[in-house]
Amino acid sequence: MPLSAFVQERLAKLEFTTPTPVQAAAIPPALEGKDVLATAQTGTGKTLAFIVPIIEKLLTTRSRELEALVLVPTRELAIQVAEVYNELRGNKLPPAAVIVGGMSENTQIKAVENGARLMVATPGRLEDLEDREHLSYDALKIVVLDEADRMLDMGFIPAIRRIMGRLPKQRQTMCFSATLEPSVVHLIDDYMKKPVRVEIGSTLKPVDAIKLQMYEVGSDKKYSLLEKVLEAHPGRSLVFTRTKRGAERVAQKLVKAGFSASAIHGDRSQSQRNAALRGFQDGKVEVLVATDLASRGIHVDDIAHVINFDLPEIPEDFVHRVGRTARAGASGVASVFVTGADVPDFKILERKLNLKMERMSVDGELQSEQKMQAVDVSGLLPMRKVAKSKMVLLPGESLRRYN
Repeated sequence: MPLSAFVQERLAKLEFTTPTPVQAAAIPPALEGKDVLATAQTGTGKTLAFIVPIIEKLLTTRSRELEALVLVPTRELAIQVAEVYNELRGNKLPPAAVIVGGMSENTQIKAVENGARLMVATPGRLEDLEDREHLSYDALKIVVLDEADRMLDMGFIPAIRRIMGRLPKQRQTMCFSATLEPSVVHLIDDYMKKPVRVEIGSTLKPVDAIKLQMYEVGSDKKYSLLEKVLEAHPGRSLVFTRTKRGAERVAQKLVKAGFSASAIHGDRSQSQRNAALRGFQDGKVEVLVATDLASRGIHVDDIAHVINFDLPEIPEDFVHRVGRTARAGASGVASVFVTGADVPDFKILERKLNLKMERMSVDGELQSEQKMQAVDVSGLLPMRKVAKSKMVLLPGESLRRYN
């Protein structure tokens, strides 16, 4: 790639040697200053695909003003995007300013006043600082919408329109997303100029390296099943619940049962959220229980297992949840717990995402495609009919069929 010697050296030091497909396709036109619209599955390296061009652009000027803005939907994602930039910038550029709610406002204002040239922000806190005239966009050259579809899902459309309306008309705009909904397309039409379209793989399906499996379970047995599944799959695990209260309750039960667990959700303070995520990254926390707040804000290597304790509210969120595993070419497992009341929603999820998940019993065996009506497995499954054949997973072996 046509990168400066400094950036090549920094990438090598961080052991980035071969670009992912989205990086290989998006970085060259971005370096040319073109608008870029990129969609790719989670875990494919989209962050570096826009951070590298930003750094190259900043290295060509000596300004002490804000030149690049990255808008993201969550605090956690803002922090992690800034970390990628700060690791790569070396000592030639100032640190990024992270502008998010729940953290010290004075620290954020000081970062801007001290000459931050890249700002990573959530829309709410950014507008707050704008309204109080702490920001100037006079020197802005690049704006990035990261996880654009999620920002629109979360109701940020009015804020994004206000923010984009205040930015210089002459700028480079890049939009990175895992899915491309009609609402995102409309935004692109309004704020991008003939963008280079980068589309890597199916954006409405998990990557092939993720083994998808479904457990049907009674609603009163879900927690017991969770313990069994966690014990059967050692390694770092991420558990998703639908509600904040549910995340807190599940995490507390896991701790009482002897698991190293923590929770991350919107009712926790930012320091608590940071501590939980840091413990998960460092390996001190084995199980992180999260709401969908974290489905796009957690970039942690080596997550072995993602467990959907509750189904997501919309099928597309399933892609983002399970995309926390099998990142950067690794493999992973994603499990879904389905109660009787969940069956219609689960069928919609499979149909809309064009998926067919392996049906698992509680002891780890694959169920046959037939509906089971008469087997009670460890007291955790409703009575179901025994199929004539089933899949059996033997220790240390791959799946084989036994009649």
